[in-house]
Amino acid sequence: MKPVRMGRRSQAPKSIWKRLGWLVLIWALGVGALGAVALGVRWIMGLAGLSP
Repeated sequence: MKPVRMGRRSQAPKSIWKRLGWLVLIWALGVGALGAVALGVRWIMGLAGLSP
């Protein structure tokens, strides 16, 4: 009886630099989105007369 393979690898493993590049990109987009939300909240607080 032959062993059953559950998955197959259709692609070669990606390079470490490509993986790190994606990690840095996702991190930078997350930090940028958080900064944009923070600026929006500060702007709304300023319109309401609250000091941040």
